[in-house]
Amino acid sequence: MGRPRAFDEDEAVRAAVSLFGARAYDGVSVDDLVTHLGVHRNSLYKVFGSKRGLYLIALRRHLADDVSPLVDALAGASDAAAALRLVTSADLGLLLLAAIERAPADEEVAAEVTAALAAVDQAIADALGVPSDLAAALTAAALGILLRGNPDNATTALTRYLGPLP
Repeated sequence: MGRPRAFDEDEAVRAAVSLFGARAYDGVSVDDLVTHLGVHRNSLYKVFGSKRGLYLIALRRHLADDVSPLVDALAGASDAAAALRLVTSADLGLLLLAAIERAPADEEVAAEVTAALAAVDQAIADALGVPSDLAAALTAAALGILLRGNPDNATTALTRYLGPLP
C-alpha cells in the first residue's frame, strides 16, 4: 500500500495557476513546480501525469475561477466603457499567456482559449446589444490594453472615443 497523499491537490492547482500565470508554460520547469507547489516529483507525476497535465488542469481552473466570473459580470455592463473596465481589471494572466504561448502549438489549449474568448465576446455582445464582431473587437482591445500595461489610462483614453456605443 502506498503512502497517503501529503499535499492538498486543490492548493497545488491554485499554486500552479499562479506560477503558470506569472511565468508561462515554458518558463516553468518541473523543478519549479516541485518547489513552488511543495510536492514531490513522483507525487506530481502520479497525480497530474505530467507538467502538461497539470498545466491543463491549472488553465481550466483559471477559466472557471477567473474567466467565468468575468463573463457573468459582463452581463451587467451598461456600456462599452464598463465592459472594458471589467475585462482590464480581471486577472487574465494565464489566459493571455496560454493564447500567446501554448495555443499555437497545442490544440487542446487552443480549444480552451477559443471557448473562453468566445464566451467573453458573447457576454459583451449580449450586454451591449452589439454585433459579435464588434464585441470581439472590444475584447481584443481590452486584452491588448492588458498586454501593454497601464489599463486605467488606456481604458480611459479608448472609452472617450466609444461614446456612440451603448
